[in-house]
Amino acid sequence: MRIRSARLLPAAVAATAAVTGTLTWAPTATAQSTEPTPSASTAPSVSPKPDAGSVTITKKDPAGDLLAGAAFLLLDATGQHAGTGKTDAEGKVTFTDLAPGVYRLKETASGSPLHEVVADQDVIVTPGATARLTIVDPFKPAQILLKAKDDKTGKLLPGSSVNIGAGDKTMLTLTTGPKGTATGELPLTSRKTEFWVRQVKAPKGYDLYKPAKSFTAGPGAPVTVTVTNAKTATTPTAKPTDEPTTPSKPTDEPTGTPSASTGKPTEDAPGGSKPDPTATGTPDVESSLVPSADATDTTSPKAPAGSLAHTGADATAWILGGAGLFLAAGTGAVVAVRRRTVSEPEQDDNAPKIS
Repeated sequence: MRIRSARLLPAAVAATAAVTGTLTWAPTATAQSTEPTPSASTAPSVSPKPDAGSVTITKKDPAGDLLAGAAFLLLDATGQHAGTGKTDAEGKVTFTDLAPGVYRLKETASGSPLHEVVADQDVIVTPGATARLTIVDPFKPAQILLKAKDDKTGKLLPGSSVNIGAGDKTMLTLTTGPKGTATGELPLTSRKTEFWVRQVKAPKGYDLYKPAKSFTAGPGAPVTVTVTNAKTATTPTAKPTDEPTTPSKPTDEPTGTPSASTGKPTEDAPGGSKPDPTATGTPDVESSLVPSADATDTTSPKAPAGSLAHTGADATAWILGGAGLFLAAGTGAVVAVRRRTVSEPEQDDNAPKIS
């Protein structure tokens, strides 16, 4: 029975090949492989994903108040968007599920008209940890307008310099320009801050305004500060007393008829040439110009160069002097004739003549 089956096997194989097509015959391998089959316990394992980190931000202002509504943007190391958010009523915002690394944090809005945004900054995220940041938004500076005015006319004055500060610290210095005004920004640390202003340089021609003035400023609010100045008092300058005096010029008109005190000739003086010995007054400038009785030059003096011609009124003094001169000369002639007549002897017609 076994032999029969062996004989019939080739025929069956042939019939099958005719039905299915070409059949390749291969002997059955009986040898075992020398390498062991890898098992699940020896397969390489996949490394676990690192734990994610997070960032929490607390937002405040310089006064310590929490600020809500501040918007932030977070970028990864490649500049790709990693998250956005706004602070809540407690001033907080959190970014979660962040891969470890360095991030860039930007504040896009302060959420308040009184505050400025801060500059960008880097944040480091570590695996499984939360990076906590406290960000303080500064107040917006007050806008200062300085004016310097004339205290009487209200005219704006250039060249006025003032210091502005709080406590013992100067925070801002302003100087008015050609239009008499100046502007600047004053940093603030609270919602209402009191400041002082002192003038350190007055405009040209004006006195320094020494008292200090005070004012209150708020964040972002415009404030006008006005300083008034009074003009410097001008005193008339006295004329110098050591100036050389110019010589007195003779006046054109005499001051009056010479009197006994100015050396008028007396009746007892022969020829009127001797002054009165009782005269005590000092002759003035005009009386010194009147010639005395002893003067022999009867010619009228020439007018000084550059002076006006003498009028009749100017010659009065000279006429009087000339008349006195002629009167004295006449009197002397009469006396001389009389003396000569007395001294000559009378001629006797009967006296003997000498031949």
